[in-house]
Amino acid sequence: MPDGFACRTRLIGANAALLLTEVMSDQDQTEIRLEHAKLKQEHADFDAAINAMIATGCDPLQIQRMKKKKLALKDRLAKLDDRIIPDIIA
Repeated sequence: MPDGFACRTRLIGANAALLLTEVMSDQDQTEIRLEHAKLKQEHADFDAAINAMIATGCDPLQIQRMKKKKLALKDRLAKLDDRIIPDIIA
């Protein structure tokens, strides 16, 4: 495998019969890590905003909408984590 590439292998399917190998360049990894950092900061910002809204007695519906957006960010972060951290086959 050429330098500057990371390899990730995982087994898919109930019988783990299909082997999938994904090759990712350093640039791809850097872009994913940058996106991850941005989303993590945005998630923290939502958390601070939600806490401020709760403290000031804001409309519960607005707070709920903010929490839903924060949860969507968390889901996107989890997907990026899956792309960054290689699967460990036990």
